[in-house]
Amino acid sequence: MRARRIILVLLALVMVLSLTACGGGNNSTPADNGNNSNEAAAPIADGTYTVDFKTDSTMFHINEALKGKATLTVKDGKMTVHVVLVSKSILNLFQGTAEDAQKTGAAILQPTEEEVTYSDGMKEKVYAFDLPVPYLDEEFDCAIIGTKGKWYDHKVSVSNPEPVK
Repeated sequence: MRARRIILVLLALVMVLSLTACGGGNNSTPADNGNNSNEAAAPIADGTYTVDFKTDSTMFHINEALKGKATLTVKDGKMTVHVVLVSKSILNLFQGTAEDAQKTGAAILQPTEEEVTYSDGMKEKVYAFDLPVPYLDEEFDCAIIGTKGKWYDHKVSVSNPEPVK
């Protein structure tokens, strides 16, 4: 009788562990655009980092004055990358797809204006954005809308964090 009870307990434990492994949630998924319920804690400590910011586009990228680098801020386990662009032609960003960016209540990112200085000393005012980062070293969706008023899907990645000294 006792052996039967042990077997039943072990079977129940195996079933619970199987269900947990299959459907217990995946904390590595991206943030759900303002509702952070699926956002995993940052894999690095709170602080400020220099990072590589890459996109799948020649039109949407970091300003050349910054040599592909952006600033990642980690606060309370949440990551945000400060992206300084090449002009003012990209009006808004959205961490997610173009389709989701057009939904009611979407967390559309507004630009800030910054001045960059190029290696020849020329200065220019451009737009910058603070983009939520769901994870490091993997591509994630980022939609942009420009002066033509159409949303475009892109893939971006943030990698190689180096603490700012």
